[in-house]
Amino acid sequence: MNALKQYPPPEECLGSDPCVDSDHPEIVKLAASVTDRQATPLDNARALYYWVRDEIRYNAYALDISIRGLRASTTVALGEGWCVPKAILLSALCRAVGIPARLGYADVRNHLSTARMRETMQTDVFYYHGYSSIFLEGKWVKATPAFNIELCDKFGLRPLEFNGREDSIYHEFDVAGHRHMEYLADRGEFAEVPLDNIIDVFREHYPNLFTERAGVLKSVTKSTRWDSDVARESKAD
Repeated sequence: MNALKQYPPPEECLGSDPCVDSDHPEIVKLAASVTDRQATPLDNARALYYWVRDEIRYNAYALDISIRGLRASTTVALGEGWCVPKAILLSALCRAVGIPARLGYADVRNHLSTARMRETMQTDVFYYHGYSSIFLEGKWVKATPAFNIELCDKFGLRPLEFNGREDSIYHEFDVAGHRHMEYLADRGEFAEVPLDNIIDVFREHYPNLFTERAGVLKSVTKSTRWDSDVARESKAD
């Protein structure tokens, strides 16, 4: 696995790279349209967080573990993504307006899944769940823009709010008191996406979930609407 520097300082978390393409014209334009030059970095980070959370639909089936598939500008073009590309997009947008942002990862046990996903993954553990870590008012604050508000309302999840001063991480229980997310392990925070590491772990733990073509892992899950599967199974219960 590639040994990338963990928990780099703010000055190392402002640049653009192949995945966090914060200098892409569409990313620069979008960041400028969502933020206010007269506002504080904290207020701008909050505005960017809510845009990514709610304007990019969460889709756990939209897995493409490649530079192009994870690229921030790709996620904007698609209008959907899973936790990792959504976090990459938030970090890219923050960097585009001069706010340092890292890419954080953790292993979580996800109780919101589908029969299709469980059968293929053979586990309810999501390795390398992605979040953003944003440098605001002299400290790093975690932000998790994965589940859009419509999805939360539809499935009784507690939406993740972000005030820029406290970590915004998954709730342990949903609105009804059922288990939702359990954090199992910290994978660290980086200036660049640890792509080789992610691919190695996914190959090891999800041998049935991905097919490899030209060195790129792509999901073999056929449905493109994860929330439709969740809705159907929720009604059956």
